[in-house]
This record gives sequence, C-alpha cells and structure tokens, in this order.
Amino acid sequence: MVLGWRRSRVAHHAGKKQPDVELVVPNHFRCPISLELMKDPVTLSSGITYDRESIETWLEAGNFTCPATNQILRNFDQIPNHTLRKMIQDWCVEKQNFGVERIPTPRIPVSPVEISEILFSVVASARRLDQYRCLELVQTIEKWGGESERNRRCIVANGAAAVLAAAFDAFANDSVERNATVLEEILCALNWMFPFDVETQISLGTQASLRCMVLFLRCKDLSPKQNSIVALKELVSCDHDQHIVEKLSDIEGVIEILVEFIRKQICPAITKASLTIIFHLISFPCSSEKIKLTFVKTGLVSLLLEILVDSDKSICEKALGAFDGLCGCKEGREEAQSNALTVPVLVKKILRVSDLATEYSISALLKLCKYGGRDEGRVLVEALQVGAFQKLLLVLQVGCGDEAKEKATVLMKLLNPYRAGLECIDSVDFKNLKRSF
Repeated sequence: MVLGWRRSRVAHHAGKKQPDVELVVPNHFRCPISLELMKDPVTLSSGITYDRESIETWLEAGNFTCPATNQILRNFDQIPNHTLRKMIQDWCVEKQNFGVERIPTPRIPVSPVEISEILFSVVASARRLDQYRCLELVQTIEKWGGESERNRRCIVANGAAAVLAAAFDAFANDSVERNATVLEEILCALNWMFPFDVETQISLGTQASLRCMVLFLRCKDLSPKQNSIVALKELVSCDHDQHIVEKLSDIEGVIEILVEFIRKQICPAITKASLTIIFHLISFPCSSEKIKLTFVKTGLVSLLLEILVDSDKSICEKALGAFDGLCGCKEGREEAQSNALTVPVLVKKILRVSDLATEYSISALLKLCKYGGRDEGRVLVEALQVGAFQKLLLVLQVGCGDEAKEKATVLMKLLNPYRAGLECIDSVDFKNLKRSF
C-alpha cells in the first residue's frame, strides 16, 4: 500500500534482513489535506499542489478557497504537476526495498466537454438507429466510468443517464431482437447511474422500454437479467405516481418471472430486487385483487415464509412487506393461515430484525386475526401460545414507530379474551424476556 507510510518499519526484503529504520515520506510529497503520499498531484491557481482526489472532495463540498492559503480561487482548474509526480514515482522505486510500491501514472480525468461531445453523438446515433456506433459510444462511457469514481460523478452530473435512457427507448421501440446488444450495453452503463432523475424515469418507464427489460429477464445469461431487474427495482422505487408500476403489472408473464426468481434465488441482488418489485406491485393503491390473487396462485406465500426462516435484514424486510401485502386479500390470508410456519415466523420477527420488519409482522398478524374468517380464533390462540402477547407488550415499551404501536394495541385487544384459557404471564419470565431484547 502507498498510504500510511509516515512511520513504517521494515524487517525483511528478498530474504535479507534489513535493519529497523523509520521510513519518512518527504513533506513536499504529501498532500496538504490528507497528509498522505500524493498519487495524482495537481496545482491550483493559488500555486499550491494537492492530491487530485483530496482537492476535488474539498471543492465538491462547496469550498471556494485554497485550503493551505485560504485565498479565494480565481478558477477551479487543476493542472497536473507532472514534475512532482515523476519525483514521487522515482522516490517509490528508490525505496522499493522497504516495501514501497511504485505509484502508477494516473489517467487523465475525462472533462465535461468530452462527455458532452460523446453524449451528443449518442443522441445522433439513436436518432439514426445506428446501433453499432451507439454501442461504441456507450462502451467508451463505460470505460471512462471504470477508470475512476471522479469520472463517474462527472458523467452522471452531465446528464448521461437521461441521454442513455432516451437511446434505450428509441432502440427498444425499433426492435428488441435486432438491437439486443446495444440495449444490454446501455442497461449495463445505467446500473451505476442511480438514482435516476425524472427524465431517465420517463424514458425507461415507457411501455417499449419496460417490455424490453422484462424480455431480458428471460435471458439465460446472468448479466442482462441482473441489470434489467435492478433497473426495474430502481424505477418502481422512485415511481411516486405509480404509473410505471401500473404499466409493469400489465405486462404478461412478469409476475411469474418475479416469483421464479424468488424460488430459484439465483443471486442475492436479483432476489432483493425481485422482492422490492413484488412489494410495489402488491402495495400500490390501484393494485387490483387480481394481481394479488395471481401472486398467491404462484405459491408466493409459502416461498416468502421459507425465506423468512433464515434471511438477512434487507431480504427479511422486503419479504415481510410483500407477505403483509398478500395478507390484504382473502386468498392470501387463507393461504397464510393454512401454513404452519406463518404465526411462529411472524411472531419471531417482531423486535428481532428492525422497526420496519416489526411493523410488517404486526400488520400481517392483525390482518390474519381480524379478517381471518372462521380461523380467527385458531390464529389468535396460536399467536398467544408462541408468545405474541409478550412481544406486543414490549413493542409498546421499547419505542417502535407510532403505526406499529397502534396496530399492536389493536392486536392485543383481540388477543386478550383468549388469554383466560391460557397460562398467565409470569412476571419473572416477562422480565427475562424483556431483558433478552
């Protein structure tokens, strides 16, 4: 490593024992901001040289002065200090016996002008439906983005996502089969341009673009499948008006594809994205009973319960949200009530994962107990037997969200009449239970 060499001791090199010495980095090789060895020294209009990454972070934070002199900068130009960089590289080579690695020559960062030019060309090639030229341009953008985080920020700041999304829509409208290669490449580039701005959402939220992404979900290759599902997740997550969610729900076969991803669990990213999309499809205000019923018929209720038995926080929250949504319809509740895992799993997740998971668990239990038909009593007794009442008491005490507390209060009132036939809560056991949380 290059960083942190101010005081490093080296004992061995190439099988020869070296005397213990302190390797000190020359002061003029250190960045005045980070105090670390500079990898890409650049000079400001004030005449002071900094490491590019450090000074860019300083300027992007809204500072208009030189950190060392405190004078207002006439401009924000960063001139590469090639002489100093060469001296630092030579010093690294000279000290390689002490474990110092030579700093590679940095790539020249992409400029806003270069980005604007290439984006203009993307627009022109999309209008002509020249997929080969567009593919070449998108690959250049990806290459620039792969060189540094600074390049990525600059590319995104100059509106690349909206331009690429518009090109994606143009090629999708023309022919997905004929333009599959360039469409996959655009999706790949868009996957590091989150969150999407409004223009990008509009272009990717068209019927043609959505159908193209759903078509890619059927691909055998993992890459287009993952890029599409992640892009769809991003779209539905920021779709406040629910227009995109509604269009997506109308595409034939999308529900079955999403459930299949949950069943097979190809990779964590696809599983999480699928759960998020399912949650939005089930939960949006205009969601029809038909959509929920379709999900229930695919066996999603049982799949979610199996996932909830052993899953990390992120997946658990999404699975509980989807499960709670399915309990909003009669068929979903009946399917949940018939599964022996339902009540124990929901009660177990209360106060075990997060406040959000607790809220979803209580909400699902309340729906099963309040609108469960002839099985209401059985569910209430089972919930009491696995410790639901004690958990709900703790919810009211430990400071969960107001909505969770309100639902917990209602659920406790439903449970209370059934407590008479069960063993009363032992105060000592309750204290021990409380202490375990």
